[in-house]
This record gives sequence, structure tokens and C-alpha cells, in this order.
Amino acid sequence: MKKRKLLQKLLSGLKNIRFSEAVAGAEMFGFRLDRINGSHHIFVHPDVPELVNLQDVKGKAKPYQVKQLLQIIERYNLQMEDEA
Repeated sequence: MKKRKLLQKLLSGLKNIRFSEAVAGAEMFGFRLDRINGSHHIFVHPDVPELVNLQDVKGKAKPYQVKQLLQIIERYNLQMEDEA
């Protein structure tokens, strides 16, 4: 999925965001997987002191965690990484 289309899907507030789409959304803003603890996938960003937690529940991401990710992106004014 193209980055802009994925971003629009994340911003739309849909409750049926796939876990893989949420992970791709985090990664396109510079977050990297730090560790996995059970179902919790913990992401870190070099410029953000907060952690991002995403859980895979039957292939879907938890809506409140996607919302938290978007709030962190907005709070720290993160930009999408350029396509390589």
C-alpha cells in the first residue's frame, strides 16, 4: 500500500486497521521494533522519549493503540521518511 494511502487509512479512525498496516505506519515515521514481549510489539524512535506499543489481535491492531501512535506523531511533529 502506498504511504499516503496508508496514512489516510490510519487517520480515518477506522476500527479495522490491520496489525501489519499499523506496523508499516509506525515504521514510515521512523519507529523501529525494539522488542516483543508476548503480544506487545514495542517500538522506539531516536527523537521520541515515549514508547509505542502495538498488539496483534487476530490480525488487527487495537484502535486505541493506533490513536496513541498518531498522537505521538503529531506531538513530536514527525515527518514521513523518504522512500528509498
